[in-house]
Amino acid sequence: MKKYTLLLLALFGIVLSTQAQEDKYLWLEEVDGQKALEFVNAQNKTTIAELSAEKDYQNIYDKSLAIYNSDERIAYPSIRGNYVYNFWKDKDHVRGIWRRSTVDDYRKGNPTWETLLDIDKLSEEDDIKWVYKGSSGLYPNYNRFLIELSKGGGDAVVVKEFDVTTKQFIENGFLIEESKGSASYIDENTLIVTSDFGEGTMTTSGYPRQVKLWKRGTSLNDAQLIYEGETSDVGAWGGVLRDGSETFTLISRALTTFSSENLVWMNNEIIKLDIPDDASLTGVLNNQLIVQLKSDWTVQTNTYNTGTLLSLNFRELLKGNKEIQVIIEPDEFSSISQVSTTKNKLLIGLLTNVISELHTYSFSKGTWSSEKVNAPDFGRISIVGTDDLSDQYFFDFQNFITPSTLYSADAGDNTFKAHKSLPAFFDASRYEVTQYKAKSKDGTMVPYFMVAAKDLKNDGTNPTLVYAYGGFEISSQPFYAATFGVSWLDKGGVFVLANIRGGGEYGPKWHQDGIKEKRQNVFDDLYAVSEDLITKKVTTPRHLGIMGGSNGGLLVGVAFTQRPDLYNAVVSQVPLLDMQRYNKLLAGASWMGEFGDPDIPEEWEYIKKYSPYHNLKKGMDYPEVYFGTSTRDDRVHPGHARKMVAKMNDMGYKTYYYENTEGGHAGSSTNEQSAKSGALTFSYLLMKLK
Repeated sequence: MKKYTLLLLALFGIVLSTQAQEDKYLWLEEVDGQKALEFVNAQNKTTIAELSAEKDYQNIYDKSLAIYNSDERIAYPSIRGNYVYNFWKDKDHVRGIWRRSTVDDYRKGNPTWETLLDIDKLSEEDDIKWVYKGSSGLYPNYNRFLIELSKGGGDAVVVKEFDVTTKQFIENGFLIEESKGSASYIDENTLIVTSDFGEGTMTTSGYPRQVKLWKRGTSLNDAQLIYEGETSDVGAWGGVLRDGSETFTLISRALTTFSSENLVWMNNEIIKLDIPDDASLTGVLNNQLIVQLKSDWTVQTNTYNTGTLLSLNFRELLKGNKEIQVIIEPDEFSSISQVSTTKNKLLIGLLTNVISELHTYSFSKGTWSSEKVNAPDFGRISIVGTDDLSDQYFFDFQNFITPSTLYSADAGDNTFKAHKSLPAFFDASRYEVTQYKAKSKDGTMVPYFMVAAKDLKNDGTNPTLVYAYGGFEISSQPFYAATFGVSWLDKGGVFVLANIRGGGEYGPKWHQDGIKEKRQNVFDDLYAVSEDLITKKVTTPRHLGIMGGSNGGLLVGVAFTQRPDLYNAVVSQVPLLDMQRYNKLLAGASWMGEFGDPDIPEEWEYIKKYSPYHNLKKGMDYPEVYFGTSTRDDRVHPGHARKMVAKMNDMGYKTYYYENTEGGHAGSSTNEQSAKSGALTFSYLLMKLK
């Protein structure tokens, strides 16, 4: 029986190999291959020449760049000790500066910014197009930081230790060469590190599987190995959990996209936390480990439902005992969007019918109590900065026509006040926001927001853009996008945000109803929203377009191959498209929990029904699709978009294609690059839909 199984596997491998060889566009997967880049340059040249000649291009570019570079933008805070840290880009700092101001000055609305690191200057000195990717500091004084720098904007980073007093990288300090790893301070002389430690130390998803403790003054090669996952895992990461002044060393072994083993390194041994692998661990407060359930969990005689936020006595859990308290159990129309902590309080963002609420929770005498923060309504609330040394925090409110406002708040007495608002970059008084629900193919009601002129005529002629994502339990919430205002709404467009399944708008089940073999639900939801707009005579297929990025790029790629009759414009940004090979390209293997494994025949059966690359047919009335990607995207391989364009062009279909030479998965590294990409995209949409 074993021989027979091995023979079948060998034969199946031959079949897959043959299929791969039959893909005559594989050469486009060679990211920096000469022939591939010649193809990219030719496509870019044609697209830029045509779209930059559109009458609205320069106006959109100029207005967008002015917004990106505006001095009136909000400098969002990251509170570390006595300082607020901020990363800022403008016309004089194209790649940006990392800077700080005292917390007191920032709260008074009069920050005196001290530049710590100039990325433009560093890029010039090193002759590398550095992109700042973040920093983590040394608690509690935060006089040293680990700075993450990417070459061109990809996910792989170089980590260098920086002294904020001298404003210099520390000579002979901690330095980790480029990889998709991580590093955090345990103390001044010890890091917990994951990295590419050499052959055999990375997973098939391209992430580290070894976790090490690294002592200052020693070689990284000599760091102490404290954990090693399997090659088939998504990856393993190390970090620090803090409960007041106490520090715990945490290891997370990602088994799949949505499941992880959480382990604590204590007294030179590993302790596995006995919580569900698919639960989300968000921190420790007053000895309470905060955990959100993604499936039902039965402990002794009690069953805790999917979506519930719980806390467990952390020190008892480390001993193997479970003392559980329910914090909040959302209903069928609600979900938890954000969880954060201050020194003494738990902050919870709640979505109810995709509208945000904010609550503070306190733990006292073994139970949780809550107060609602009376923040503005009918929009998106985001916790953007908390202080681990006090109960001060900041949150942001915005919606489609209300400019973002940053609020300074105190969780101790549940008060807040407006700190700074964006100016109105477009005249929002002309527009109104409505929320509707469309009935999907299986009867599920799918919510969506529509932003349109108050005097909108329902005559079917309105250029309408539907934006959607639909995956990875990521909720699509209202947002103030000034560039959409000047580039689309002010040009007569209608904007729609669709809250389709696959996201997290209604909790884990909303997501789980759109993964793997249920993926068609996600696409059907998009079609339901589109058809509802047509039924309402907001628009017609001639004037209807769709846009999505990454997983959303896959979504719109499926949409135009399954329903070309519905759309006249499609913007597919940094997309997945070849779903037979996605798990072999860059981080693709890490997403098999979302899409399935195309190398398993029964899973390929449902994947192949929607894989855009494989469902292209000759002689169809496809819209002229716009594809955008980045050469330096090391998350979703640019080969997806390249191959799709080449195949469509060879079939006789006209396409538009723009590949930025840097920018990573975000697509752009500088404000100028963002403005150019946006101007090309909206010029295309206006050309096709007006």
